Amino acid sequence: MSNRVVVDPITRIEGHLRVEVQMQGDRIQQAYSSGTSVRGLEIIMRGRDPRDAWAFVQRICGVCTLVHGMAAIRSVEDALKYDIPPNAQMIRNLMIGAQYVHDHVMHFYHLHALDWVDVVSALSADPAATSELAQTVSPSWPKSSVGYFRDMKKKLQGFVEGGQLGIFANAYWGHPAYKLPPEANLMAVAHYLEALAWQRDFVKLHAVFGGKNPHPNFVVGGVPCPIDLNSDSAINAERLGIVQDVITSMKTFVDQVYVPDTLAIAGFYKDWFGRGEGLGNFLCFGDFPMKTMNDVDSFLFPRGAIIGKNLNDIQEVDFKDPEGIQEFASHSWYDYSGGKDQGLHPWDGETKLDYENRGGPAAPYKQLNVDDGYSWLKSPRWHGQSMEVGPLARVLLLYARGHEQTQELVNYTLRTMDAPVEALFSTLGRTAARTLETKIVADAMQGWMDQLMTNIKSGDTKTFNEIQWDPSSWPSEARGVGIHEAPRGGLSHWIVIKNGLIDNYQAVVPSTWNAGPRDSKGVPGAYEAALEDNHQLYDPEQPVEILRTIHSFDPCLACAVHVTDPDGKELVQVKAL
Repeated sequence: MSNRVVVDPITRIEGHLRVEVQMQGDRIQQAYSSGTSVRGLEIIMRGRDPRDAWAFVQRICGVCTLVHGMAAIRSVEDALKYDIPPNAQMIRNLMIGAQYVHDHVMHFYHLHALDWVDVVSALSADPAATSELAQTVSPSWPKSSVGYFRDMKKKLQGFVEGGQLGIFANAYWGHPAYKLPPEANLMAVAHYLEALAWQRDFVKLHAVFGGKNPHPNFVVGGVPCPIDLNSDSAINAERLGIVQDVITSMKTFVDQVYVPDTLAIAGFYKDWFGRGEGLGNFLCFGDFPMKTMNDVDSFLFPRGAIIGKNLNDIQEVDFKDPEGIQEFASHSWYDYSGGKDQGLHPWDGETKLDYENRGGPAAPYKQLNVDDGYSWLKSPRWHGQSMEVGPLARVLLLYARGHEQTQELVNYTLRTMDAPVEALFSTLGRTAARTLETKIVADAMQGWMDQLMTNIKSGDTKTFNEIQWDPSSWPSEARGVGIHEAPRGGLSHWIVIKNGLIDNYQAVVPSTWNAGPRDSKGVPGAYEAALEDNHQLYDPEQPVEILRTIHSFDPCLACAVHVTDPDGKELVQVKAL
């Protein structure tokens, strides 16, 4: 097992991820992805009131905020057959849409861009040339004067002369893999800092409709915010005006900064359209309904699966099929009562922590035992296939289904990059897809807002359907699945309710699909497969190439793993009053 490169932890992500790659010369031969903290939230959910599930599972992650609450609410509504009013659907769409735009912009500038942007190189930039570049890239963006970039360069110089780079510390500055000229680097650093300030306003939308951010409030049967234009304690005209301002601000930044920056930076890294392809299998759950969650045809993001990059054959996805989605634990630190090599549908899923076979944490000097279990993530499969979820899957589905805006955006991007459609199946294609879908969602948000306002003006202010709150009226057993396309990919919460309480709860999250280990047949997960596609490391001590591909997925391991102590003992109890 010689010539193994270990990156632990992978930084600029949410959670704890270890990646090991087996080298053959200077190329990656095999890759192994390991979630290094243990999941346990499913165990916590047992025996609880299903109507409270959203409040617990939303704490899976502090970055994904509302997405787990949304999936939990939908799982209960699916199990108990509760509908929600049209206004509630539009409000949920707006809240999810705001999460998308915020999450993708933050990921690009603050988590991923530093894989491509050499911050220290910006110190040699000419502010006048930077201003000219910025006005060429985005003529409408006002912050592009020579004086502005001169001040930005001076601020960056202060970091360096002070002996600390602060938020830009501990990176591989000067690595020969960086190709941007100094002026492009300075422009990108400026937009990095602008995005930090811009993102403060986005949370207002969640606060208006959900009371707070992170972790806004939800309710089974609709949304918890009444609409009364003349009330100070409800959604009134002033608060709707705040929401409209947020939507406008989001759309402006995406159109005038995020999209142009992506295209400008990608132009210097076209070789990355030729690596990081991975599985070639893509799964999209579908989301953003204009009607109900059962009316799949009304979704903005379609539901379907692509196998072997075949965009001409979109396969149907049935979440109630017991042979469809299954989770395997062959190379995970879990055990199943019927054996680790069997696949379990989430409704029958088990969360049995296999501490004895873990053998302690893998220190930097101790390689993972990849022949056995090597991750606290399971290996989800769709009809036995390892699948990639996320922005690339969604954009490919939209493109294949003939969505006009998507086809225009994708084709324009490919023409600009002088790249074929096959370039989408790559590290850079994954990053570009995230940018393009951000524009699609930002544009759609105005339509959802317009529909909400139309409903209100017609006299429809209902945001909640009265439901039967007495659990004795529920069926003795009910099963539901909450489907949600989270920013990082397909998310599903699976609930089994017996005698009014949660009997089983399983969350199959995007980073479980993408970051999971090999299955019983040795088939890798999406991270592993992508790293095994045409990756050459210039310097194993500074593996920026690994970071580029892993970050292209926007990992969120907090959603896939949760912490206990090394002996598996409970660290804290939280009493819900």
